[in-house]
Amino acid sequence: MKRYITFILAGFFVLFHLSLQGQSMTDLRLNELLIVNTDDYQDNYGEHNGWFEIFNTGYGTVDIGGCYLSNDPDNLKMYTIPRGDILTRIKPRQHILFWADSKPHRGSFHVNFTLEESSVLILTSSDGTTVLDMVTVPANLKPNQSYGRIVDGEGSYGAVSDNSGWDVLSRTSPSTNNHSLDGKSRSEQMKETDPFGWIMAIMAMSVVFLSLVMLFLVFKGTGNIALRWSQKKADAYHKAQAVPLAETSGETFAAIAAALHLYANENEVHDVESTILTIEQVRRNYSPWNSKIQSLRRSPDMKKK
Repeated sequence: MKRYITFILAGFFVLFHLSLQGQSMTDLRLNELLIVNTDDYQDNYGEHNGWFEIFNTGYGTVDIGGCYLSNDPDNLKMYTIPRGDILTRIKPRQHILFWADSKPHRGSFHVNFTLEESSVLILTSSDGTTVLDMVTVPANLKPNQSYGRIVDGEGSYGAVSDNSGWDVLSRTSPSTNNHSLDGKSRSEQMKETDPFGWIMAIMAMSVVFLSLVMLFLVFKGTGNIALRWSQKKADAYHKAQAVPLAETSGETFAAIAAALHLYANENEVHDVESTILTIEQVRRNYSPWNSKIQSLRRSPDMKKK
């Protein structure tokens, strides 16, 4: 029984972990930044300012509302990303752009610091202490030149990021992929790696098989647990209803047996099958309900004195 409970708890833990992974803030990455913007991308006010983008590496939508942005390791809560803004929800494998213009009154995506005065850029979780990603801002970038991950979301990340996977990009790509769109897509790379689809087929069959095994263990375990609980309840009920034979004396049993014997002999009981009930059907040739006798009234007799 303990083994089945262990399997069931493990299954629920895996499902719960997968559901959390679908919307985990740990999937967020700082992806690209531009310090000096003279004639590059414009904000919604038509101005050129420094910017940086965050990329969602996961396959579930993540709401970054409540997270923090900062350029000071000693003050991780320098800028709070507002909650309740539907635009702070990053869809799977998508980007979101922030303007480093030190004008937070212009909206949710305008932070209260600039990259020109920054040596690092830090993204912190909503708990205010967990650093999700950090990147060292390079000091030798030319105007309108961006610094980002060579492949979106790939490379070092976290509080000890060493900027591996980052480089000066040949072109800026705000809110879009950093790697060249003319390169090979993931599907094309997969086709080269697995031209006949055996790897994909084995992976798909393995997922289905493991899911079926997990469901079998869960249903079998819950069924056995339910049966054992029902048996325990039934045993407890019968134990409570049963008369303890050990407390009944032998004289009592002898008296009961003698009484039954005398009843059977003195009353000439010939049928001891007390559990059989015989019903004889009474048949009549007429129904009392349609008898004329029942419908006629007798004439009164007059007696003369």
